[in-house]
Amino acid sequence: MRQPLVAVSTDLRHFENYTWHAAPHQYLDAAISVAGVFPVLVPSFGDQLDFDTLLEGVDGVLLTGSKSNVHPSLYGGAASEENGPYDEARDATSIPLIRKAIERGVPLLAICRGIQEMNVALGGTLACEIQEKEGNWDHRAPVSDDQDVRFSIRQRVEIKPGSCLAGVFGEGEILINSVHRQAVDVLGERLQVEAVAPDGTVEAVSVIGSRAFAVGVQWHPEYWVKSDDASARLFRAFGDAVREHSQARMHRIAAE
Repeated sequence: MRQPLVAVSTDLRHFENYTWHAAPHQYLDAAISVAGVFPVLVPSFGDQLDFDTLLEGVDGVLLTGSKSNVHPSLYGGAASEENGPYDEARDATSIPLIRKAIERGVPLLAICRGIQEMNVALGGTLACEIQEKEGNWDHRAPVSDDQDVRFSIRQRVEIKPGSCLAGVFGEGEILINSVHRQAVDVLGERLQVEAVAPDGTVEAVSVIGSRAFAVGVQWHPEYWVKSDDASARLFRAFGDAVREHSQARMHRIAAE
């Protein structure tokens, strides 16, 4: 069986006198080495892209985290320097891609910025600077020049009984790495909460009634995927869903 292809979101970055469409190494490595899929970068050209054609040729979609935030105008908010930076080219690409993937039943794993894009794509809103809200824990990364410290696994989340992720992790608590300052506020249509932090912050969602695996997580399973069992389980579950979709697609093509 051929290795299935997975479309991966990209950020628009400007350095070395070029504009780059880029994705972090850790996501691509996790896709290849643990999910067992072939990542294909999707350039952030928005409506210049034919998403139906793309999704006819791939077997999954992976949305990466990013330093940038979804532009608040997409969910009724106001942009500010404090809430930035923004990447409107990525917004214009990832949000319609999410909608199309869900519509077509293509497996989807959305991480960090990805879960926020997923929520906005389905009509939800985001809460900014959540650490300033009374009673909230500080979900931002620890201040350090060491990335292993910044992405350390240190926070508990409760997996909802009977949820999609309960089938991946089992019910109860798991430990994750939390590195964010905004989160799901009003939940998007068709989404259900899969996991919450002790302070009530939504840490994972899934699409209700989806024909395929369609999950968003606020944490970063890609970072420790080779040493943390929970992180590896999530990427393996995504890879299994992608292969199942690929096989069904190949059978359908062969029958036509």
